[in-house]
Amino acid sequence: MNGWDVVVVGAGTSGCALAARLSDTGRRVLLLEAGADHPRPEDFPPELRDPTTMRAAVPGHPANWDLTAELAPGVTARVPRGRVVGGSSALNAGSFIRGTRADFDGWAAAGNDLWSYDAVLPAFCRLEADADLGDRPGHGAHGPVPVARPRTAHPLADAFAAAAAELGHPAEPDKNADGPPGYGPIPFNVSGGVRINTAMAYLSPRRGRPGLAVRGGVPVRRVVVEGGRAVGVATADGVVRAAEVVLSAGAVGSAHLLLLSGVGPADDLRAAGIPVVADLPGVGAGFTDHPLVHVPFRASRALPVPPGRLPLHGILHATSEGSPVPGDLEVLPWLAPFGRITGGAGGPDDDQLELGVGLQREDGRGRLTLDTARPGRQPRLEYRYLTEESDRRRLRDGVRLAAALLRTRALTSLVAAGLPARVLERDPDLDRWIRGRLTTAVHLAGTARMGPDDDVSAVVDQRLRVRDVAGLRVVDTSVMPRVPSRGPAATAVMLGERAAELFDAEG
Repeated sequence: MNGWDVVVVGAGTSGCALAARLSDTGRRVLLLEAGADHPRPEDFPPELRDPTTMRAAVPGHPANWDLTAELAPGVTARVPRGRVVGGSSALNAGSFIRGTRADFDGWAAAGNDLWSYDAVLPAFCRLEADADLGDRPGHGAHGPVPVARPRTAHPLADAFAAAAAELGHPAEPDKNADGPPGYGPIPFNVSGGVRINTAMAYLSPRRGRPGLAVRGGVPVRRVVVEGGRAVGVATADGVVRAAEVVLSAGAVGSAHLLLLSGVGPADDLRAAGIPVVADLPGVGAGFTDHPLVHVPFRASRALPVPPGRLPLHGILHATSEGSPVPGDLEVLPWLAPFGRITGGAGGPDDDQLELGVGLQREDGRGRLTLDTARPGRQPRLEYRYLTEESDRRRLRDGVRLAAALLRTRALTSLVAAGLPARVLERDPDLDRWIRGRLTTAVHLAGTARMGPDDDVSAVVDQRLRVRDVAGLRVVDTSVMPRVPSRGPAATAVMLGERAAELFDAEG
């Protein structure tokens, strides 16, 4: 278990891509995963292969870390995170939408010019095999991740497309292009009826390669630092030594490991009885995610099974009034009751459909901290949703947009009941309604964000090297300056690809 060039902690959405690409360069790479390892795609349990279900994201599933978070004072939620090779890409809905030009150019403007839209576009092209648009500029046809959009019509999806147009929103046929936000089909990392997670895409084809080893069931306790340099990681079976250490354990896991290793706010570390290795106050501070609320409605008649049984088809990105960036709102029409998607037992709301309304550019910031009494247990996650009036205002805009969609001529014949008008009339009433139904899109990012030397809260530089600890990097959604304004799965894969490119670059 010793003598590796690189040990990567976490075989998740970013970690699988990074480990595979580093092994392509001839490095000896050891990839450690706390959850189960499934070497071949067919070895994964059915619920991890089946893109029509998210049963593995429910509490109690062995592939789910099943964290608990405080979304707002008095509002708690369960937060699923992947605990298996493939990470959360093995549990999610399979949506594979890139971040936008505004997202990445915003990262660059904050002092991270290596992550501008134009700088990361080659990595996005390299990672995908787009079955629909792979021959077009800005896309790839030969990458490890298959990408395709629904090809069969569905009456509810078609009606939502027409409803969006009726309200003046443009069509956006390619969600992975550099176009204005609107309504369009969702690209999925699904092929042959299988959710292709990053372990399937990147690790399975490289199994047996002498320079790449994957070990499942190996939780890492801390990074071992000697003389200011990371020299390995501590596990239950001892220390694994390597020339370089990369944390790819996710936005919760990587930040938690940094803290357990003595890297973080010095006062908090001392309070938890952890020796300080590097005083980095930005660890766990200022994370972002996408607040989410579901607007319920009922169909007026029985609807056919969605194409390929996928519960999603299209998505609307819209811009709230006064937003500094386009597409800060998302409306996601589910084509099947959410309880069925997650494997619920059914009940009085078993036929209820929902529009997911997400705020994709929140101004509020969350905080991840140690449980000082039990630092080895799950860290505290305080999302601090709804603390900013700008966020409350724009979430109200999003819910009212969803309600307006349900009232369009295009949807009149399909919708029997939507949100009562009395909820929408007064801002205080709508705020209470939103708070009572508040949840999260589980897109947490920025717990160890990148930034220039003069940014005191930046944890890593733009080559993702941890400040003040040589030989240690973080490569996952932890390093994002802010969560992209679309789901982060595709961007997380890109992070692994781009980080491998930058591994040897110094400066």
